[in-house]
Amino acid sequence: MGFVIFLIIVVVVFILGGIKVIDQYERGVVLTLGKFSGIREPGLRIVVPIFQRIIKVDQRVNTIDIPKQEVITKDNVTVNVDAVVYFRVNDAEKAVLEVANFVYASSQFAQAALRDVTGNVDLDALLSQRDQVSGQIKEIVDVQAEKWGIDVETVKIQNIELPQDMKRAMAKQAEAERERRAVIITAEGEKAAAQGIADAAATLAKTPGGISIRTLQTLEKVSSEPSQKTLFVLPADLTDTISRIVGK
Repeated sequence: MGFVIFLIIVVVVFILGGIKVIDQYERGVVLTLGKFSGIREPGLRIVVPIFQRIIKVDQRVNTIDIPKQEVITKDNVTVNVDAVVYFRVNDAEKAVLEVANFVYASSQFAQAALRDVTGNVDLDALLSQRDQVSGQIKEIVDVQAEKWGIDVETVKIQNIELPQDMKRAMAKQAEAERERRAVIITAEGEKAAAQGIADAAATLAKTPGGISIRTLQTLEKVSSEPSQKTLFVLPADLTDTISRIVGK
């Protein structure tokens, strides 16, 4: 009787050991005596214990952080660059059978691609064309990862760390550029003001009595202010006559 109970317990444990639950976002790779024998879809699945084992593969979008890499750009500037890779397993069979650890392998290959691509561009291109550089890295990694059943959705360069002396040089350049723009704006304003004065003077010269009226307006403004100054105002016609005489 005891042997029968023991046998029942063994059978129950054996059956329970073969019951597997695969989540909706997973696929199960089944190996029978070490050989690939199929893919199990999500749900309650039964395998034969001892003879079969199931390896679950997550097919959700996953991320790989590429640690900071020291890179020498094409124009011989040393920078530290890091990035993140977004990928998804499309073929669970390849992800298990073609590579020992597809996450680690993808990470190492992405690091190498990051160094290669950033090392072949100038610093200005790396800073201003970050999306294009990220796209080049994605293309390189995606070609290799496809062999492992992985689809690389995107690669994003996160941080570009510059040397301190380069940061100071760029800050000085930016300050000089701001000062140059300020000088240009000031000069353009003075030019516009001078042109406005010249246009006004020309208009007054063409208008009969215009200069005299303008002189009277100026005297009115000066007289309204408390001052110890004494002004002698000569008629505009007199000054013109003197100018003609001196010119002769």
